[in-house]
Amino acid sequence: MSTVISIRIPKELKQLMDIVNVDWQTELREYIQRRVREELMKYYLENSKSNLEKMKVIDNAELIREDREEK
Repeated sequence: MSTVISIRIPKELKQLMDIVNVDWQTELREYIQRRVREELMKYYLENSKSNLEKMKVIDNAELIREDREEK
């Protein structure tokens, strides 16, 4: 399923767009998809960093010590 969005551009720009031989629908769709992917990557990276900072860092030696003490 798809949806329609519209943008308002200057009349002069539309006239210039009509002169050049470009499939604007495809161009704009691909541009939007690329930008959404870029922004999602930034968003997920920031969330990952935030979650990583919240995690407690445990030293391997501490884990081994705890394991030996339990035995």
